[in-house]
Amino acid sequence: MNYYSTNKQAPVASLQEAVVKGLAPDKGLYMPEEIKLLPKSFYENIGNMSFQEIAYEVASRFFGDDIEPETLKEIVFDTLSFDTPVVHVADNIYSLELFHGPTLAFKDVGARFMARLLGYFIGKQGQKDVKVLVATSGDTGSAVANGFLGVEGIHVYVLYPKGKVSPIQECQFTTLGQNITAIEVDGTFDDCQALVKTAFLDADLNKKLNLTSANSINVARFLPQAFYYFHAYAQLAKQGKADNVVFCVPSGNFGNITAGLIAKRMGLPVKRFIAANNRNCIFYNYLKTGEYKPQPSVQTIANAMDVGDPSNFVRILDLYNHSLEDIRTDISAYWYNDDAIRKTVLSTYQTTGYLLDPHGACGYQALKDSLNAGETGVFLETAHPAKFLETVEQITGESIPIPAKLQAFMQGEKQTVGMDKDFGSFKQFLMEN
Repeated sequence: MNYYSTNKQAPVASLQEAVVKGLAPDKGLYMPEEIKLLPKSFYENIGNMSFQEIAYEVASRFFGDDIEPETLKEIVFDTLSFDTPVVHVADNIYSLELFHGPTLAFKDVGARFMARLLGYFIGKQGQKDVKVLVATSGDTGSAVANGFLGVEGIHVYVLYPKGKVSPIQECQFTTLGQNITAIEVDGTFDDCQALVKTAFLDADLNKKLNLTSANSINVARFLPQAFYYFHAYAQLAKQGKADNVVFCVPSGNFGNITAGLIAKRMGLPVKRFIAANNRNCIFYNYLKTGEYKPQPSVQTIANAMDVGDPSNFVRILDLYNHSLEDIRTDISAYWYNDDAIRKTVLSTYQTTGYLLDPHGACGYQALKDSLNAGETGVFLETAHPAKFLETVEQITGESIPIPAKLQAFMQGEKQTVGMDKDFGSFKQFLMEN
């Protein structure tokens, strides 16, 4: 299958070109030329299939024309070595727990898949010097760094805003060493993202270096996120709860919800989607006013959603042919400030015993505020609450057990490179390293 740019000013690319390049030459994001429907028989049998079996069927529709079936199956099954269970929280609201992977965040799915796919492609090309650039507001950095750790021929540079990720999140990508370099930028996530995007468009850098991205701008990162929407539906179907499913997605860079929208285009029976925002409510304002106005990001306790100019917004526009009316038909939006998030975490814990992280709290509250009779709501619990230890303990007044996976990261020594947000400094660093 070929991939086109959302800006429509670049030649179509093969999957290999789209994955290795990351960003199209015209600054657009790659999209699949065709979104293939899955057959009716797939949905009739989905409740009897494993997560890996479901994901392979979905992956074959995107990547099956470009990768040998056995190789693709190996990549999918190796990627999904953990579960994404649907857990009942209250009434007709369920949590899709996406924190059971190696770094306890939803991005383990896309990052692990991309690491394996990129490793496969650069092996075919005989390359040994690919540089992966990734900007992170928290969990992307840890998922990508751990997904690529030790992969031959690839060096990962993780850019993150100084003082704006949780201490545990920071440990997960600054203590690894080997082929992972953490760059601590004196700025915001948007500054980090701008450095990465500018690097891809710099002629000098691209002439000398083989650059690619592991942010959700890369098709190999965001498309696999569709896997767990199908798996969630399968689990609900087994319980007889799959009618009128509403997915609520805590949204920052909007790759996660875009993957869900593509799952719907593949025939997944989803009634509608909700984008849950924190104070960085650019998408909420767009739905309300019809105008997209990026703004400098504001720091919140749901830091992975602190994005003032979501990259994947252009993919949503492209999916809906820039029709605001059609977007509003499928997606609504809610936003919550820090006080509201704290109240949701505390009240949910006290009344149900379920402990939310700050991002999942936005998703849960949006469902409580909008779910209609007869609908089944599923919010994406995108990270383990212990990754936001100080915040969650302060809210609940109780100590939160730290999973062994996180404790292992916390024992390492921090290794970072400090940098300002000037592109010249970043460019020079890449040229010399």
